[in-house]
Amino acid sequence: MTPIHTLLLFLSCTLFVHQCHGACAEVDSDTEAVAGQGFKLGCISCKKRSEVKASASVEWYFQADGEFDFVQIYTYEDGSPTEKEDFKGRLDWNGTKRSRDIQDASIYLLNVTFNDSGTYSCFFNRILSFDNYEYTTTINKVVHLKVVAKATRGTASIASEVMMYVSIIGLQVWLLIEMIYCYRKISAAGEEALREAANAEYLAIASESKDNCAGVQVGE
Repeated sequence: MTPIHTLLLFLSCTLFVHQCHGACAEVDSDTEAVAGQGFKLGCISCKKRSEVKASASVEWYFQADGEFDFVQIYTYEDGSPTEKEDFKGRLDWNGTKRSRDIQDASIYLLNVTFNDSGTYSCFFNRILSFDNYEYTTTINKVVHLKVVAKATRGTASIASEVMMYVSIIGLQVWLLIEMIYCYRKISAAGEEALREAANAEYLAIASESKDNCAGVQVGE
């Protein structure tokens, strides 16, 4: 294997390993907000097949405690957010940016009040694009939000944090395994190249010695 082939192998392995940084992990949203502060309403829906092209729009709905109906409060499509009247100026997009392939549809709620307690529903309207057809799916995520005067350490928060660290550690371990694999492949390719060079040199020396011997015999 030539040095150029070795370099190409290394670059392809590096690119493959680098792709793991784009891995998606579905982590549940926190469910307890503190009055007067900001709060992230988490909503993540990962594609099952990362190689499939997709586009998505997002709709958020809110059902206040004691109410029976959901009202639409936010939409996001083609990079353009739209806030509904009741939440005007209080919602900020906190999800996937610079891509129509939305997998994180989280929004940030500013200046939380006790009236914000209730159920938030997030809808992904996703179109999967295959070679000969398109497939539409709708995914729904629900967040039951409780607004308190003072922060407490909730079970959901602890579980979300644990899941986040587990995901990070898992990705790091996978990255390490891929790096070791690539290193071994490159090392084996280098050893093979050295053996081929040594064999070629040995054959050249043997051929030269044979020619010298033939010349000596002719001279005698």
